[in-house]
Amino acid sequence: MINSSMKRELEVPQDAHPIKTASSPANKFKFFGYSSIGIFMFFIPISINGKSSIMLDHIVTSISSISSKMVTIYALLILLAGALYPFINKSWNQNITNIIFSILKLLGLVFGSMIVFNIGPAWLFDPDMGPFLMEKLIKPVSLLVPIGAVFLALLVSYGLLEFVGVFMQPVMRPIFKTPGRSAVDAVASFVGSYSIGLLVTNRIFNEGKYTIREAAITATGFSTVSVTFMVVIANTLDLMPVWNLYFWISLIVTFTVTAITVRIWPLNKMSNEYINGEGQPEQLIKKDRLKHAWRDAMNTADATPGLLKNISINLKDGLLMTMSILPNIMSVGLLGLVLATYTPLFDWVGYIFYPITWGLQLPEPLITAKAAAISISEIFLPALLVVETQLITKFIVAVLSVSSILFFSAIIPCILATDIPISVPKLVVIWFERVVLTLLIITPIAFLLF
Repeated sequence: MINSSMKRELEVPQDAHPIKTASSPANKFKFFGYSSIGIFMFFIPISINGKSSIMLDHIVTSISSISSKMVTIYALLILLAGALYPFINKSWNQNITNIIFSILKLLGLVFGSMIVFNIGPAWLFDPDMGPFLMEKLIKPVSLLVPIGAVFLALLVSYGLLEFVGVFMQPVMRPIFKTPGRSAVDAVASFVGSYSIGLLVTNRIFNEGKYTIREAAITATGFSTVSVTFMVVIANTLDLMPVWNLYFWISLIVTFTVTAITVRIWPLNKMSNEYINGEGQPEQLIKKDRLKHAWRDAMNTADATPGLLKNISINLKDGLLMTMSILPNIMSVGLLGLVLATYTPLFDWVGYIFYPITWGLQLPEPLITAKAAAISISEIFLPALLVVETQLITKFIVAVLSVSSILFFSAIIPCILATDIPISVPKLVVIWFERVVLTLLIITPIAFLLF
């Protein structure tokens, strides 16, 4: 039996067995060819018609420009499917969280229908309310997530993440207190989606490859919004001209904040036991790291289904994810905008962060504090609050939206749906810690850049 007092990583006897790989020409092509396409689609900005952006964004923009009406109808159908799905698969009443968010999904469908068919009160059609939410979030996200899922199949399925993961072993344990294998999980979450990342985390946790603490760290420290969502935020705040800068700084800040939060309460006091009392500690590789990385990459490429099947699987996952989040974005997003515009709620909560934003000498400290406060409700709302602000404020809030990770419209209920034993109060504490740490770290960086 492996318990918390025993060493979690076992060193591989380097000469105990040969390093065998499925290193065929076909698998090499999958690794280099498909991974390169994925990298190009997500990370290489190109200029088309005077607009510099990544190719994924160009594709979505092109589709949207061909027929805005068709995209609107498609988005409404996704809202309908997402609102009905919990009742079709009978998951809506499994627990109180599912009941609440199933009701919110229905509200999202109602609000979306009212906006599309131009029915409802005047405040709903204020340009900064329903129409803004529909045009800036609902329609872009409805296209970005499933299309992004197709290209994510190329980026994450053919050995690139496994190859990187082996080299990250010496980093993950000392910095993040997690096994080297969590690097794959972390990157999959960051470039893929928090829902996919949490599914991976929960599976590894139930297999006894994460302790309770390691699973909680991975779920709350790495499962942030995906690249596709970051594109939506960057587009909303006109940050696509500095996309690569925004992406890499967001990644660095997010993981830096995670490295700090694992050392403070509540994460540092969580149990180091495995879920069933027994575990499978990771084997630590100290020699022939390149050979082991290559072996893992080739074996992954060999085991992955054919290209068309893999794309279809990822497209299905992308559509299901879109169905899950779009109604919540509509309902929680609109409710958050209403509360932010017509009530002083987030002004009051924002005053918790105001001493920090004021002390950091931000150019617009109060609205930044308000954006920080509203981030717990929905990940896009902070961006919506700072659309008309200075570039430095936009950049800080855009990074904060990614680095804070936890929000009630999606990821918190996703975490609660896993087998990881972590409560809502602890999740709120971790959110608060992440927001404060992010502000302290990103502000001097933003001042240096802008």
